[in-house]
Amino acid sequence: MKQTILRKYARLIARSGVNIQKGQDVIIYCQLDEPKFVELLVDECYKAGARKVKVEFSHQPLYKLAVRHQTVTELAKVEEWEKARLQHYVDTLPCTIYLNSSDPDGLKGINQKKIAKADQKSWPIVKPYYDKMENRQQWCIAAVPGAAWAKKMFPDLPKGRAIEKLWEAILSTSRVTDDPVAEWEAHDKDLLDRCTYLNSLGIAELHYKGDNGTDLTVGMIPEAQFLGGAETSLKGISFNPNIPSEECFTSPMRGKAEGIVYATKPLSYNGELIENFSVRFEGGKAVEVKAEKNQALLEQMIAMDEGAAYLGECALVPVDSPINESGLLFYRTLFDENAACHLALGMGFTNTIRGFEDKTLEECREMGINDSMEHVDFMIGYEGLDIDALTRDGRTVPIFRRGKWAF
Repeated sequence: MKQTILRKYARLIARSGVNIQKGQDVIIYCQLDEPKFVELLVDECYKAGARKVKVEFSHQPLYKLAVRHQTVTELAKVEEWEKARLQHYVDTLPCTIYLNSSDPDGLKGINQKKIAKADQKSWPIVKPYYDKMENRQQWCIAAVPGAAWAKKMFPDLPKGRAIEKLWEAILSTSRVTDDPVAEWEAHDKDLLDRCTYLNSLGIAELHYKGDNGTDLTVGMIPEAQFLGGAETSLKGISFNPNIPSEECFTSPMRGKAEGIVYATKPLSYNGELIENFSVRFEGGKAVEVKAEKNQALLEQMIAMDEGAAYLGECALVPVDSPINESGLLFYRTLFDENAACHLALGMGFTNTIRGFEDKTLEECREMGINDSMEHVDFMIGYEGLDIDALTRDGRTVPIFRRGKWAF
C-alpha cells in the first residue's frame, strides 16, 4: 500500500479520530502487525501537537500462555503500579487510540471460564478509574490488517495479497479519500442531520420486525437522544470514536425489551466466533439464547454480571452503507456493526442522556442507562428488517423499510 495514502489514514486517526490538542498525551494500543503504520501514526500524533506518545503492544499467543499458566487469582490481580497508572490516566486524560488487527479466531480453545472468572474479580477494582474518565477523554478505534485476519477474510489469496486486499477494504470503508478529514466532516454532518430528525419524533419504543423471525420491542428513555459520528467530550473537544462509523445510536431503557431477535452476522467475542444465534428478552432481560456455534460462550457472556443480560445500545445502520455494499464479512465488530443495524448487550452510554454534562453517572443510570462490565454489539440488520418508532404522542413512524432508512 502506498505510503502517501497510509499517511492520510494516520492523519485522519490523529486529527479527526482523537483530535489531539496541543500538549495532550497519547496512548496507542495495538498488536504486532503493521509496525510501519504505527510509526506513521506516532509521527502524525506529534505533528498534531501531542506532548508524548506511548505505544503498548499486545500479542494473542502471549495472552494464551498467561491464561494457561497463571491462576485465576494471578490473572485477576491488579498490581499497585497498575492502579497508579490508571490514576495517572484519570489525572491526565490521554487521547487513546485502539488499532485492531488481531485474528478473529486467535483465542480459539482458550479457557473461557477462567478468563470470565478473572475479569469478574478484577472489574470491581478497575471500574472506579474508568468511571472517572467516562465522557472526559477522546478515544478512537480503528484497524490495520493482521496476516491471520486477512487470511480469514480472503482464504484463497496468498498472504501478501490478502493483506493488501484487507488494506484496500479498510481504507475504502473508512472514507480515506484525497481529503479524508473533509470527507469525515461531511459524513458527520449527514449523521447529525439524521439524529436530529430521530430526536424530534419523541420516540417511546422501537419495534423491530423481520421475516427471519425477529419481533422485538425496545423501550426508550424519555430524556435520551440519538448520537452519530463525532461526539464531544466534557472538555468540549470533538472526536470520532469509531473509524469507520455509519450508525445513529442511543441507549434504551433498562428493563424495557420484549420479544426475540436473530443475529445476521457472526459475533467475535473473546477471540472466538459465535454464529447463527438468537436472543429472547422478557422484562428487558435476555432470558434465553440459542446458537449453532459456541452457545456456551454466549451464555457465559450474558452471565458476566447483572447488567450483561440487558441492552445498552440500539444502533441504526442501513444495508446500503459502504461496508455492507462492499460484500465483505470482516469478522470484526468495528466493521460488521457498521454494515447493519445492531444491538449491544451490557453497558449503555451516559452521554446519550440530554444534559448529561450536568448529571452524575449514577443519575444517568438511575434514569435507565444500563451498567455492566460488558458491552457486546451483535448485528441484526439485513434486507428484510423493518423498524417502526412508536412515539409518545401515539404515532407510528416508519424508520426502516427493507433494511434502509424510510426517511
